[in-house]
Amino acid sequence: MIALGSDHGGYDLKVQVMEHLKERGLEFKDFGCFDKSSCDYPDFGHAAARAVAEGSCEKGIVICTTGIGISIAANKVKGIRCAFCTDPYLAKMTRLHNNANMLALGGGITGRNLALEIVDAFLDTEFSEGENHIRRISKIEL
Repeated sequence: MIALGSDHGGYDLKVQVMEHLKERGLEFKDFGCFDKSSCDYPDFGHAAARAVAEGSCEKGIVICTTGIGISIAANKVKGIRCAFCTDPYLAKMTRLHNNANMLALGGGITGRNLALEIVDAFLDTEFSEGENHIRRISKIEL
């Protein structure tokens, strides 16, 4: 199960991501927002992040206009490693090396096709399980 969250600035891209996940046969839960009315990204970033941290969702994808604010909000939840990615290589590397469990996208800066490539790279890449990466991640989690 993939947790999804966005504010009004990320709503359109979130809808496109949901359609893509459906096409791939992947289950997701949408934690809001549910329309383009002005709202606050931390509300939905925190909700999606809590679902990942508590284990009801395996990974999460959060979207605001830039991707920055909602990634900061998600990272405030203990156990979350949310990476803001602007290309598929970054999404692949954050899974391989950082075992990121959430992806942040910028709905106002990343187009649909690129965003879906980023989503696929994030979801399809497994953590490397490298000793050096495990050690480094343990140093991140205070």
